[in-house]
Amino acid sequence: MMRTHRGGELKTSDVGTTVVMCGWVGNRRDHGGVIFVDLRDSSGIIQVVIDPSDEGLDVGRRLRNEWVLRVTGSVRERPAGTTNDDMATGQIEVGAVAVEVLSESEPIPFPLDDRVEVDENLRLRHRYLDLRRDAMQSNLRLRARVNSAVRLAMEAQGFCEIETPMLIASTPEGARDFVVPSRLKPGNFYALPQSPQLFKQLLMVGGFDRYFQIARCLRDEDLRADRQFEFMQLDLEMSFADQQDVIEATSKAVVAAAKAARPDAAVGEVGRITWHEAMDRFGSDKPDIRFGMELTELTAIFSATEFRAFADVEAVKGICVPGEADATRSKVDALVDRAKQLGAAGLVWMRVRDTENGVDLESPVAKFLTETERKAVVVALGAVPGDLVLIASGERHKTCQILGQIRLDLGRPPVTEGLAFVWVVDFPLFEGLTDDGKPIPAHHPFTMPHAEDIDRLESDPLSVRSQAYDLVLNGWELGSGSVRIYRPDIQQRIFSMLGIEAEEAHSKFGFLLDAFAYGAPPHAGFAFGLDRLVAILAGEENIREVIAFPKTQSGTDPLTNAPTAVDDKQLGELGLRLLPKKA
Repeated sequence: MMRTHRGGELKTSDVGTTVVMCGWVGNRRDHGGVIFVDLRDSSGIIQVVIDPSDEGLDVGRRLRNEWVLRVTGSVRERPAGTTNDDMATGQIEVGAVAVEVLSESEPIPFPLDDRVEVDENLRLRHRYLDLRRDAMQSNLRLRARVNSAVRLAMEAQGFCEIETPMLIASTPEGARDFVVPSRLKPGNFYALPQSPQLFKQLLMVGGFDRYFQIARCLRDEDLRADRQFEFMQLDLEMSFADQQDVIEATSKAVVAAAKAARPDAAVGEVGRITWHEAMDRFGSDKPDIRFGMELTELTAIFSATEFRAFADVEAVKGICVPGEADATRSKVDALVDRAKQLGAAGLVWMRVRDTENGVDLESPVAKFLTETERKAVVVALGAVPGDLVLIASGERHKTCQILGQIRLDLGRPPVTEGLAFVWVVDFPLFEGLTDDGKPIPAHHPFTMPHAEDIDRLESDPLSVRSQAYDLVLNGWELGSGSVRIYRPDIQQRIFSMLGIEAEEAHSKFGFLLDAFAYGAPPHAGFAFGLDRLVAILAGEENIREVIAFPKTQSGTDPLTNAPTAVDDKQLGELGLRLLPKKA
């Protein structure tokens, strides 16, 4: 047996026990000839005291950080005045009677102290060292708890875990596929799955009723803080189920995950709002509902205004920023510039003041508004003296988006502050029209429209609501799902509207459409990103901090140097050759 105990798990009740421990030298201190070593393993840190003058312990003089040791010793209380309340084991220490060096370490390229900022590329180049840091240990163990809680929650609801293929046919899913050349079929390619979407629908046709998996998905798209080429999602599908069934099942899984990761955090009921309400109140289809500053409708107030910026526009919206009436001119000018960067023609700012005639608005544009308009704005926004009012106008959707982003810029709490889940439902079935008038699906072409909207599919497609739904946490979209089209007549109508003829539909989705001809049950599903969920629960703004071996934002892996070139022999086996680089 290499060890009898893990150092970080020792307690005062173990005093007097002889233990054998293994771990890394986290820190070494020489105090007058006696060596103190912080021995670190996966459970934490324990202080080991080594007296080099004792027989066999002279090795203590040459120990260095990150050497790997096997220590035999006796647990004892620390002397009075030397305890450390910041350590879980700060009341005890181990007096060494034997120290074996299992492995030596060269000087490491960066300190493993979480308080020291280290360049990310350097951290990823030596990720095996970075993983030793407390933060990475904590994040990945939290991730394991989340995975376990999700799996248990799904199993408790009768879901069956089934794996789907990693080498599939390329199908249009919104992002670029990663493709894999076939050696046995030269000139042909597999695609890596962007999601298990079509396969999980086939499982419903196959009678599995309730499916889930923690699935690896791959998309060749530009990377950012919340996006990687490879990502993990909780994927589920249910037969003979509607939107409510999916929302209830998924809510149980994410609440279980949140409680497993942050037992002390308050996880309230998972709320629900429509897409139109989200855009109208928060200016975003992934609203952060942890704070106020909601968008307020002011259009009616300025229906007869003579102020040109607010006249004859589709929408006038405002937000109230509490306590910011005395913001400097440079700060409010920066807000105006920010609005223009986002696509606004401008942004009106007004300070709320207490005047002789009551509460009023102070601004360079205030003189262009009537007293009635100014007073109505104050009432509508619930503003009080000391607040700052910001107003934008123009096309409704764009105006809401711009003001929604400024709301986030000014008020969004840190990711560690609170947990607020919300479902966004009733998305538009189509997000716009192409130049030739064809509708653009907002989700995917297998999303069922609302039953009461089906009659308007061809006559007014942009008014049709889909049975699609997103789950949002603290302003991050965790995932999307929908009720699927299982009726051939509705599916054909959607394809026709999109300009997808029968031959093209069969070429792209033939195996799914063929399966639907053999008795497809009504079904619905969902998938949410585990990386994003874990990042929020861990208090991280970047999902790379909760992934063991991530890619950089440029898509490279500093640890393995991927992507790398392959030699001509390997290309030849695949029936490939590289074209010359363009000048």
